[in-house]
Amino acid sequence: MTLLITNIKELLQVRDHHITIVKGDDMKVLPILKNAYLLIEHDTIVEFGHMDNCKDIEANEVIDATGKIVLPAWCDSHTHLVYAGDRTQEFVDRINGLSYEDIANRGGGILNSAEQLQNTSEDELYKQASKRLTEVIKLGTGAIEIKSGYGLTVEAELKMLRVVKQLKHEFPIIVKSTLLAAHAIPKEFKDNKKGFIDLVVNEMIPAVAKEHLAEYIDVFCEKGYFDLEDTARVLEAGKAHRLIPKIHVNQFNAFGGVALGVDYNALSVDHLEELNPEDILALQKSETMPVALPSCSYFLSIPYTPGREIIDAGLPLALATDYNPGSTPSGNMNFVVSTACIKMKLTPEEAINAATINGAYAMGISKLYGSICRGKKANLIITKAIPSYYHLPYAFGDNFIDTVIINGQKF
Repeated sequence: MTLLITNIKELLQVRDHHITIVKGDDMKVLPILKNAYLLIEHDTIVEFGHMDNCKDIEANEVIDATGKIVLPAWCDSHTHLVYAGDRTQEFVDRINGLSYEDIANRGGGILNSAEQLQNTSEDELYKQASKRLTEVIKLGTGAIEIKSGYGLTVEAELKMLRVVKQLKHEFPIIVKSTLLAAHAIPKEFKDNKKGFIDLVVNEMIPAVAKEHLAEYIDVFCEKGYFDLEDTARVLEAGKAHRLIPKIHVNQFNAFGGVALGVDYNALSVDHLEELNPEDILALQKSETMPVALPSCSYFLSIPYTPGREIIDAGLPLALATDYNPGSTPSGNMNFVVSTACIKMKLTPEEAINAATINGAYAMGISKLYGSICRGKKANLIITKAIPSYYHLPYAFGDNFIDTVIINGQKF
């Protein structure tokens, strides 16, 4: 099966070599080919070029992209897409003056989601999650990472990750799974945090590893949740079971979590709304990807990750949604890209690089995803007819996606 896209107004993120990460000043560069074609065989990009060189190419199907932009599908490296119900009441509570911490202290937040999830069947959980995944694919997401963390018991965490595994099998996009058992301290362990960490280390991690349900291990390293010692213990146990470290860090406080993540060779450190010079220095000496979640800052009215400072320090940056019921009830990567430009002062080029090639790096898949390159997978967005790619972040309230292609097939 071959698919030929012709008359492309702008073909974005065109790379002749298998670039896997973009850093610093290079993030300002977005390679573009105008008046282009792109040829797909089965699930792979095999050729692209100027329309003048397309005359003798034949294909089973041809898409005329006159006036349209083609770019790699978004790579969303941080979501909590598998959850039960919603937390709309907490949304109203915040409007009425309660903080995220206030809500958590009275049993809301993550503990609220955990209670709902524990009382939801695996079949119903899959039904809710599959609807959300369908929606985000239609919004242009072509690769996604999904975390557990709303179970907080051995069986409920396994239930979440089994749902993620089913999504992997039933949907065409690549899905990466993360064990985030250390997301919050359950009510029954309120005065025994060490006992809960013992459970995570001695029971949850081995059980998940035995069923091969996760590729990554994550911890919410934050005051009132898990400190540096707790985080190190969980990451160490995860690595012993061949789970690659990631960390939720610096969302509300900066106290050394970034450096700890670097020490454990974390693939990514995510949130970073609070950042200090020591964090920047630690990242400069690492291969760890900083990940910003601007939709979370928008929804909670907290500071935005200082993306300008990160990039200007010569570092890479990825963007992701943080899709979850409490702090970001949206998986719309288009809004993330716009918000990064509007609130974090990223250029459109930097934001698109952060949401494609660097997002893929933060999932360990940038050798095959995240750019237009011969031999990479054909995960693409075809926009509607628009003036230029600047229009994508500029008109933040509009949906300009015409077609999404996943593994060479229209979704």
